[in-house]
Amino acid sequence: MSEVSAEVPGALLEVRDLRKCYGENVVLADVDLVVEPHDVVCLIGSSGSGKSTLLRCINLLEDIEDGVIVFEGRDISDPRIDRREARSRMGMVFQAYNLFPHLSVLDNCTLAPRHVHGLGRSEAEERARELLAQFGLAEFATSYPDRLSGGQQQRAALVRALCTQPRLLLLDEITAALDPELVGDVLGIVRDLAAAGTTMVLATHEMAFARDVASKVCFLDQGRILESGTPEAIFSAPTQERTRQFLRRVLPAGPA
Repeated sequence: MSEVSAEVPGALLEVRDLRKCYGENVVLADVDLVVEPHDVVCLIGSSGSGKSTLLRCINLLEDIEDGVIVFEGRDISDPRIDRREARSRMGMVFQAYNLFPHLSVLDNCTLAPRHVHGLGRSEAEERARELLAQFGLAEFATSYPDRLSGGQQQRAALVRALCTQPRLLLLDEITAALDPELVGDVLGIVRDLAAAGTTMVLATHEMAFARDVASKVCFLDQGRILESGTPEAIFSAPTQERTRQFLRRVLPAGPA
C-alpha cells in the first residue's frame, strides 16, 4: 500500500492513488477522490471506464493493489481492518437490485439493521415501514421481490440501503436495468435524498441528472479520473479533449 499522507480536513471519504487490476488488466490507475459531507459526486464515462469498480473498491467488495481509502478518518484499505464493520456505515445499491428473493421486502430491509447493527426486530421493522411508506411501498412490505416491478424493486433496494442510516450511499447505475418510463421515478427519489443532505457517490449515464443534482462530476476514462469539477465546469467548459468527445456523443448539443 502507498504511504498515507495528510488527510483532507472535513472529508468523509478520501481515495488516494488507488490502483486495481484483474490479472494484467489495469482497471483503475492513480485514482484520487475526495467526498465531503452532503456531497453528491457523479461518476460519468463510457461503459468499462471503471465507475462500478471504483464503487466496489470503496465498499471493500474488491481488493486493491495499491492506494489508500480513508473513510471517516480511518484507513479502511488496511488489510487488518474488519471489512464488515467498515462496510456497515455505507449503503450500496446495485443496478440489478440484489434483493434476496426468498425474503419479503420487509425482511430484506430489516436484515442488516438487526444482524449487523444490533437493532431489535420491532425497532428495525418500524424504521423500515416508515421508509417503505415514504417511498410508496407500504403495501408491498410482506410481498416477495418477484411480485414487484423493476422500479418498485429498485426503490426497495434504496430503502434497504437507507435502513442502516449510512453515512455514505453508493449507487451503481441504478437506472440501467429499468424501463425508460421508470427512470424518472427512481431518479426523483435520489434527487430528494440529495436535497435532504444525503452524501452520495453514484455512477450514472443520466447526464441531465448529473448536471442538475451533482456537487461534483468526475469523468473516468480507461480507469483514470481524467477530469473533475462542478457540473457547470464539466458540462459547459471541459478542459480535456477526451471529455469533450464523450460529451459530444452523449449530449444532444455537446459541450460549448
